[in-house]
Amino acid sequence: MAQVLIRNVPDDVIAAHRKRAKAQGRSLEHELRNLIERAAPYSPEERLAVALRFQSQTPAGPRSDPADLIREDRDR
Repeated sequence: MAQVLIRNVPDDVIAAHRKRAKAQGRSLEHELRNLIERAAPYSPEERLAVALRFQSQTPAGPRSDPADLIREDRDR
């Protein structure tokens, strides 16, 4: 497994992550490793899965055209 050294991270940023890690019962290293892993780019399959999940949570029904809403607001 690779190792990474990140220099010049502001003390307040480290303190915030340390506090968050402690609240979760984790070490700072574990917290930062999780953060980096979660920030990794999604594969096309993962992006599709996320989009489908959001779509499934959107209630069915009529949709408003954003352009129409903007025009209505402008005309007021």
